[in-house]
This record gives sequence, C-alpha cells and structure tokens, in this order.
Amino acid sequence: MGVDMGGHDRVRSRRPARVRVAATAAALTLMAPMAACASGGDGGVPTINLYYPPEQNLQQVVDRCNIEADGRYRIVNRVLPREADEQRVQLVRRLAAEDDGMDVLGLDVTWTQEFASANWVREWTGQDRAEVEEGTLEGPLETARYEDKLYGAPKHTNVQLLWYRKDLVPEPPASWDEMISTAQRLKEQGKPYQVLATGAQYEGLVVLYNSLVASAGGNILSEDGTESVVDEGAVRALEVLKNFATSGVTSPSFSNATEDPMRLEFQAGNGAFQINWPFVYPAMQEANPELAEQVAWARVPGVDADTPGRMTIGGINLAVSAYSQHPEESFDAAKCLRNAENQKFSAINDGVPPTIESVFDDPEMDEAYPMKETILEQLREPAVRPLTPAYQSISTVTSAILSPPAAIDPQATADELRDAVADALESRGVLP
Repeated sequence: MGVDMGGHDRVRSRRPARVRVAATAAALTLMAPMAACASGGDGGVPTINLYYPPEQNLQQVVDRCNIEADGRYRIVNRVLPREADEQRVQLVRRLAAEDDGMDVLGLDVTWTQEFASANWVREWTGQDRAEVEEGTLEGPLETARYEDKLYGAPKHTNVQLLWYRKDLVPEPPASWDEMISTAQRLKEQGKPYQVLATGAQYEGLVVLYNSLVASAGGNILSEDGTESVVDEGAVRALEVLKNFATSGVTSPSFSNATEDPMRLEFQAGNGAFQINWPFVYPAMQEANPELAEQVAWARVPGVDADTPGRMTIGGINLAVSAYSQHPEESFDAAKCLRNAENQKFSAINDGVPPTIESVFDDPEMDEAYPMKETILEQLREPAVRPLTPAYQSISTVTSAILSPPAAIDPQATADELRDAVADALESRGVLP
C-alpha cells in the first residue's frame, strides 16, 4: 500500500491571492508555449497521451488497458511532476496553448470546476456518463461536476480518519471537546497526550477548517458556489479551531504542521490522537510495529457529540482534453483506467482508495484496508471543498487568514474571511 495524502500535503504560497493571481498570469505570459505533440500513433493506431500525477504502479494499469484496447489505441503514461502546483502549471500552460498532444488528464478534485469553466475539458455525456456514475460514490462524483454536468470520472478518492492510541484511550471521542479534555487529562497524568493535526499555512489547514465547517452544518459558499456566505456554522468551526489551538494539547509545531512530519511525531510516540490520511497505517507498521499494535482508527469527532464528524475528501478525476484529436478513444481509455478491477489494483498496490463502492467489498481489500468500513462511513457522508472555478484563490486567502490558528478571533475572522472569499470569487481562479 503506497503513500497518498489526497493532494493536500503541498505548502502553498503565503502571498495574498491578488499577488499570486498576477504572478501566475505573468508566468503564463512569459512562458513559451510548449510545442504541441500530436497524438498520432504507429501504423495508424492512435496514441492516447495520459497526463497523470506520479503513481508507482500506474504503468501496470496502463499496460492492462492497452491489452484490452486490442489495437484500437495505445495509452502512453506521461508522468506529471510530483508537486501539485507544478502539475497544475504544466497542464494550464499547455491547455491555454490549445495543445492537441494531451488526451486524458488526471485532475486534482479541486481543479475540475476551473478546467471545465475554461472549456479545457470535455463533458461526459450519454452512455459514457452513465457508466461512470453507475456505482460510484456520490461524494467523489460531486467533485467531478460543474453546473450539473459531469466533466471528470473519479479514479480514486481519499479521506482522513482519527487515529488514536487504544492503550491510552479505550474509546474514541465523539466530539472535539471530548478529544481535547481527554488529551488534557492524559497530559496531567504524564502520558502521551498530543492531538496532531495540520495547522501550517497551506491546503492541509484549509482541509481541516472545511471539515469543521461541514461538521457544524455550515457553508463557506452558497449552494451554487457563486456567493461568499461564511455562515454561523463556519463561525462555529472557527471557535472549535481556536479552542483546539489554545488548549495546550497540540504539538508545539502545530502552526507549522503538515501531514508527514505529523505522522512521524505520532510514530515517535508523542501523540494520543492524529487526524491524517490512511497512508499512516502501512507506514507505522513498517517503522514502529509495536506501537502500530496499539493504534486504532475511527471517524473524526464531530463538532457536537451527537453528530458524527465529516471530513474533506481528496482524489483524482480523469478528464478528456477539449483539444484531444481522439476524444472517443480517450473516453474509452479513461473508463478502463478507472474500472472496478483497476481501482482495486491501485487501491491495494498504491494506497489510493477506490471511488466505486463495490470494490470495498472485495475480499482482497481486507488486508490492505482493515479500516475500510470506517473509510466508507466517512466517504458516504463527506465534506467537499467549495466547488468553484476560483478554488485556488479561495484556498490561498483562507489559509493565510486562518494562520496561525491560535490567533483566530471567531467573529472577526469570519467577517474577514467572508470579504476575502468574495474577492477571490471575482477572480474565478488564476486564468483569464
């Protein structure tokens, strides 16, 4: 089982959104357009160029799909850079130049609406859409839609869980208040007590806050994604985040904490709880098997004890470029890459949870995903990040305003965030 952090472990720029927008636009202007690489093939067999983030065993999936294609086309895996921002820059740069050498694109779930609004990706329609939607979890599907149309086929998803020391905590806490008070009691007893979460100024902090907002029944945007609301639930989430940050149970490095250093702190025995992606499970088994025996998992606590917590989902959607010379073959290739058998293979071998619900029931999933039922519970009631073409700008301003979490003044911060998100919506992302 490989490492996947849902695309949320990348530290984002600390510059204000308008500065970042201008800088990115300037970079697009200055960069020489990459020469288009026509997607022809040998002997008349179309080449389907797949642009996808690094995934260790994806080539085996590509090989299987090429065999299944039986000469109708040949998929070539063009591996994108490791960092999410670099992936996006490469895709944006080439699509803006109407490069016809791109066919199937692996898009972070936060990019689908932006690429669709720019008319860079094709809509999934008819039988193709029906095949994608059949049996796919609704949360991942929601990330692939824009204006009630489908623009992506969810290949994999991801969701954070609560990981806790069952030798210290017999039962997982039902609420954030209970988790904090339990940790404070452990601290008084001189036992490992820290609650580890992502507090650095980057996407991980936005994910944590968005999860608290959803858990509180709140919203950052209006239902259609066009207006900034930052409602009472969003204010309640700020209260929880401020309380947590000042409770004395976080790591000393909380305001700089990202996923992997947080995992290492927990593996070292410093934490009683951590909120993190499933990649921590195999990593802990390998690095500290004795501690791993004492670690259990549960749904993330709720803002209120009687309502389970909801967690923000990650993942990758497969989209077909608007400039592909072989759209029919590209849709077919994308369907193969994310079919049930290949999703199971990628889940077991690369640690990327499937989006097709029935795959979780396969007996082969039991060993790789002993926590699969808890993952499914979270995926059935997920939090989805604000669905808007302007998400990148919203994420940037949100992480800046929330950092450091200990300095949050709930109502004042909410007012500032509401105005900043409204400004970010006007930009509709970083592209003209």
